[in-house]
Amino acid sequence: MMKYSTSPTPNYPRSTSPLPAPANYQPTTASAAVKRYKYLRRLFKFNQMDFEFAAWQMVYLFVSPQKVFRNFNYRKHTKSQFARDDPAFLVLLSVFLFLSSVCFALKLGLTWSQLSLFVLFVVFVDFIGAGILVSTIFWYVSNRYLRRESSPDVEWGYAFDVHINAFFPPLSLLHCFQILLFSNLLVHSGFLSCFVSNSFWLASIVYYLYISFLGYSNLPMLQNTRIFLLPLPLLFLAYLGTLAAGWNLSHMLMDFYHYRVL
Repeated sequence: MMKYSTSPTPNYPRSTSPLPAPANYQPTTASAAVKRYKYLRRLFKFNQMDFEFAAWQMVYLFVSPQKVFRNFNYRKHTKSQFARDDPAFLVLLSVFLFLSSVCFALKLGLTWSQLSLFVLFVVFVDFIGAGILVSTIFWYVSNRYLRRESSPDVEWGYAFDVHINAFFPPLSLLHCFQILLFSNLLVHSGFLSCFVSNSFWLASIVYYLYISFLGYSNLPMLQNTRIFLLPLPLLFLAYLGTLAAGWNLSHMLMDFYHYRVL
């Protein structure tokens, strides 16, 4: 008669994923350093990256972000980690950011030297630097205040994945869609320009907070993840305040960019 293993299972709530764990599933034993090494090693092996799937994720981050995080659950079942092991999304996002920043700089009328400096600032400071900082803060808060007792830690790589997922819709709205209206509408003063501009910013921040909430609520070891949505009422009040004061956030951003590359 066949004997079945009776090894104990980890003592934390089951994932909400409808996908069953395969028979050969084992909890991850690889350290964070090993995972990071494997991830960085694949960063320059473009033939091993699934860019088609990364593009699919970008589309669904706009229309149905819940589907993107279902794939993270599937990866946990099959590869014993929530974080991406394929850097295709990061590479594709970096290329998209580079191209959108070049278009943005040309729209601002920057010189070629200013354009180069602008792109370096956007990629290495606004994206990579700020991304590492924000991911580390969310990772610390999640493990320190939201993690259930006796549950495994949240992976830092997963926190970074949540950040870049949440970063893509604001990037598209502020660097692409908004710039299409810049010459005809946003460059002018007046209430309509302020309303459209600040509405873009409101939608961008709401997207970021909502996708961050989805990402952390997807983890079975966390609780009270609704705190990521708590800033929304204050955000809406701030939005109304900018309209009442006539503060055009896009104009302020343009002035900041010009000041930074001078």
